[in-house]
Amino acid sequence: MAITNVSPVTTYITAVKDEETAAENYAKMDATTSREVTTFKEQAASITSADGLLKNYSVLQVVLGAYGLGSISGETAVIKDLLTQDPTSASSLAKKSDNATWLAFADAFQTWGQNKGSASATPFTSDMINSIVSQFEESQYENSTANQDDGIGNALYFTRKMSGVTSLPQLMSDPTLLKVVETVSGYDPDQFGALNYDQQVSMLKNKVDLTKLSTPKEIQQYAEQYLALLQINPQTPDTPATMMDLFGGDTGDQGIVALFGVDGSSSSPGDLYSGLL
Repeated sequence: MAITNVSPVTTYITAVKDEETAAENYAKMDATTSREVTTFKEQAASITSADGLLKNYSVLQVVLGAYGLGSISGETAVIKDLLTQDPTSASSLAKKSDNATWLAFADAFQTWGQNKGSASATPFTSDMINSIVSQFEESQYENSTANQDDGIGNALYFTRKMSGVTSLPQLMSDPTLLKVVETVSGYDPDQFGALNYDQQVSMLKNKVDLTKLSTPKEIQQYAEQYLALLQINPQTPDTPATMMDLFGGDTGDQGIVALFGVDGSSSSPGDLYSGLL
């Protein structure tokens, strides 16, 4: 939680040293999070199939929250594909998406994916339950109002997740990581989001060098830069992103959503694009 009269950068530096403990303490104090964690612990181990998870709303919300997929909680067909398709297969939704978040989720339930959604034993082992609880608490902590108001939550998320990103498409598939990078690159996230996918790629590939975001120190310094820039140009916290937002908002035949056979058209804001270059 943010600390009164202390700069966001200072608060972030304090929190990032042991976010797990800070998130655990937040979860104990926040009644909703505490209740959700308790229910998850009581019910998760009894779930042995993808259908069972999809039918248990409370457990599903904790799982999705832990993997940063709360924005697709209403996309049942997508979640089912991620749970029932082998993530190592080139034809699976997770693999085709090149979405690091989707891949991590599918990999966690790979035993279901390789057996079309069921298994003789539940994947919810004690270790997995503890891991999901920890990730969920961190997610709730990062998304708390106090941490979203000044960007600390996004900075903490960026620090946790960025080490697993190895390509620009992976980065762009995660709206929170993308927002941090947009800000540090000098772009307004709202205006940048109005561009189509190809335009976004063209602009970011000259701004983002992933080889310089490969160590914890580099990632943390980048997160601190993001927070410092927000003090100069504050941003209004976003509402949860839609599934289309995960892919840059482009439904054209050149956008990444074309992988899933989605057709559509969008206007090309050339004036805005030229102005940002």
